Amino acid sequence: MSARSDKNRVLIFDTTMRDGEQSPGASMNLDEKLRIAEVLEGMGVDIIEAGFPIASDGDFEAVNEVAKLVRNSTVCGLARATNIDIDRCAEAVKPAKKSRIHTFIATSPLHMKFKLQMEPDEVLAQVSKSVTRARSYVDDVEWSAEDATRTEHDFLCRCVEAAIDAGAGTVNIPDTVGYTVPEEYATLIGMLRDRVPNIDKAVISVHCHNDLGLGVANSLAAVKAGARQVECTVNGLGERAGNAAMEEVVMALKTRPDVMPFTTGIKTEDILKASRLVSGVTGFAVQPNKAIVGANAFAHEAGIHQDGMLKHAGTYEIMTPESVGLKTSKMVLGKHSGRHAFVERLKDLGYDIGDNAVQDAFKRFKDLADLKKDVFDEDIIALVDDEVVRTNDRIRMLSLEVLCGTKHQPPEAGLELEVDGEVKSCQGTGDGPVDAAFNCIKDLFPHTAQLQLYQVHAVTKGTDAQAEVTVRLEEDGRSVNGRGADTDTMVASVKAYVNALNKLLVKRDKTAPKALSA
Repeated sequence: MSARSDKNRVLIFDTTMRDGEQSPGASMNLDEKLRIAEVLEGMGVDIIEAGFPIASDGDFEAVNEVAKLVRNSTVCGLARATNIDIDRCAEAVKPAKKSRIHTFIATSPLHMKFKLQMEPDEVLAQVSKSVTRARSYVDDVEWSAEDATRTEHDFLCRCVEAAIDAGAGTVNIPDTVGYTVPEEYATLIGMLRDRVPNIDKAVISVHCHNDLGLGVANSLAAVKAGARQVECTVNGLGERAGNAAMEEVVMALKTRPDVMPFTTGIKTEDILKASRLVSGVTGFAVQPNKAIVGANAFAHEAGIHQDGMLKHAGTYEIMTPESVGLKTSKMVLGKHSGRHAFVERLKDLGYDIGDNAVQDAFKRFKDLADLKKDVFDEDIIALVDDEVVRTNDRIRMLSLEVLCGTKHQPPEAGLELEVDGEVKSCQGTGDGPVDAAFNCIKDLFPHTAQLQLYQVHAVTKGTDAQAEVTVRLEEDGRSVNGRGADTDTMVASVKAYVNALNKLLVKRDKTAPKALSA
């Protein structure tokens, strides 16, 4: 069912793998993108924007492979309004059962003057030319007016009309810089519906950034005003302050049909699965008080709240935990648990991995269970994210020994790494044990990246809790986040640093072209 055949149907366009990956520190390799694509398709996402094919060979390959994998969702690639971008995008999405080319150009006076250095008439001509070229390759073309919310209304109407005339079936009116507010945005969408004569031939889409914290609110206001496609990301991932969060948009529509009588095709029970996967892949932890998917989203500590919950859950919960895929049981496994129970729990948590990976994960789970009295879901997630989902890494930690304390100064670290299949070892010192270990990494794999963040937190409560370490590295304007988990904080620290280095190696091959946005 489409937004055209059902006037109350809202299409969900997920751009986690394109706009989300542009978030500083977030990078995904091919295997990770394929895993995300499978989850997005499984949960019923209508359109998956898999990348920007012209940006790099890696981005092209990712879009191309997602196009081969996905069968139910439309696979989309982004392209600027140039022949080379559109041709490359068309080649990338060609294997898809349902493909889309998404082309864009800036339309605001500020962007046209200073970024494009083009006159309005030149931009208008480029709109028609780019959409026509894209339409020659695929039946499904989307056109976006970059910085639409700061574009003069008359010119925006002319551009939208031209895009539809040239064959665009979807016109996107993005709030590129998160500038608008709900009432203003709804008025803008209403204005286009009233003034553009051929607007009924296209689906109006919205893409809202969250710079003022209004991404979701603006998206919902636009839907009420007539938009029928929302572009969003899992966990609100994206450039600067991020994008409208898919889980918030979807659950708002599902929870408040009385004021927003619209539906989506999303299987909401998979929301938490998608959130955990994206968080694990990117290294971006979800804040505890994040709506829908945060650890505290369904937690109640205040006495009056607990009393109300015991009497009737509806007193303080406007949706059920189960509706987003949250299981009420926290501790379900221990050292006496079997492989079958472990595999079923992995599936509940959103992991569907191969037999070899399961065997490795189960062994690590057993090792962890011997160290910890209680094993929680969060422990299993940290364990699997830390080891299983990281494939094709060039650098791997093999062993670590650390000597430190008041009687052993300076601290020493002995580290063994596997680098491109070659085993290397080092003995080093530093101002502290972490510094000593990180110095060893630099000796074994020389690099110029600077450490921007080192952060440690406990995955669960108790002195036997796993430590989860986040490391941020920056090199030549590129930044990446790495994460590692272990009951030994030093081991977790080295895992996190190595994970960040592996991501940096991936990102070195990704050089985004100029004017990358939407």
